[in-house]
Amino acid sequence: MKALMEVKNLKKHFPVKSGFSKKAMVKAVDGLEFTVYEGETLSIVGESGCGKSTMGRCLLRLIEPTEGQILFEGQDLMQLSPEEMRLRRRDMQLVFQDPFSSLNPRKTIRQILMEPLIVHNIGNTAEKKAKVEWIIEKVGLSPDYLNRYPHEFSGGQRQRVGIARALILQPKLIVADEPVSALDVSIQAQILNLMHDLQKEFKLTYIFISHDLSVVKHISDRVAVMYLGKIVEIAHKSKLYQSPQHPYTKALLSSVPLPNPDVKKERILLEGDLPSPSNPPTGCSFHPRCQNAVEACKNRAPILEEKADHHLVSCHLIEKR
Repeated sequence: MKALMEVKNLKKHFPVKSGFSKKAMVKAVDGLEFTVYEGETLSIVGESGCGKSTMGRCLLRLIEPTEGQILFEGQDLMQLSPEEMRLRRRDMQLVFQDPFSSLNPRKTIRQILMEPLIVHNIGNTAEKKAKVEWIIEKVGLSPDYLNRYPHEFSGGQRQRVGIARALILQPKLIVADEPVSALDVSIQAQILNLMHDLQKEFKLTYIFISHDLSVVKHISDRVAVMYLGKIVEIAHKSKLYQSPQHPYTKALLSSVPLPNPDVKKERILLEGDLPSPSNPPTGCSFHPRCQNAVEACKNRAPILEEKADHHLVSCHLIEKR
């Protein structure tokens, strides 16, 4: 498979005032490394506050990373000027979590969908109008809705508009930041199926950010698990769900409820609280909550490396097979 995006040592540290003059650094993203292949869906999962959304915005340079490389089709996005990056964003789009606050309430749906075409100077007036009508039908809405305002739509319909806005430039990569978490469960499946159909039709690549492991299992090809700004495990979804290796991944998967009440599953309860990203633990960031931690875990940070076939884990206690 051909790599579309390669992320190397990506970091985003936010300065926070502490006391009178000293400054602490919140390490929201702390040394991420992964590759996204053309046509796949790579899901990023983890509990709230682990840095998933910050990572998504850093990849598109909506937030400027502190350090690292973001190679998109071999081109380092970190080296581009603001104008060059603006033009490059035509190939990379973002679907936001909240379908209401991400749409301008003062503009009609037609104006919202027209805006990316105007910004990137695509087509004349007639061509822009035709493209807007074409894309709104692709996401399952009628062109009759184009003169309405966002408040006249349901949450699911607004998210369809958000997807249409991201798709109208026909990008190669879409970063979807928890696109169904604000929607009713009955609507989530419709949006996920829509995204799956659009991916096949337009040969899209997705980075799908979520905390819902059942949703991730439905849409992903590969899954990366984040903890405290770092990726601790990456594998194909079947391997990750059937044979998780990292103790944090095991705890996450044990919390997913089963639809069959007759099947009993052992729940792994993590001790302690999530450490502060402004003062992360030394060594392995998970060691204060890990039951199997040894002295090496406290002193030396593990490397994310391949332990089995295409199964990468960041843990001292797991040997290569």
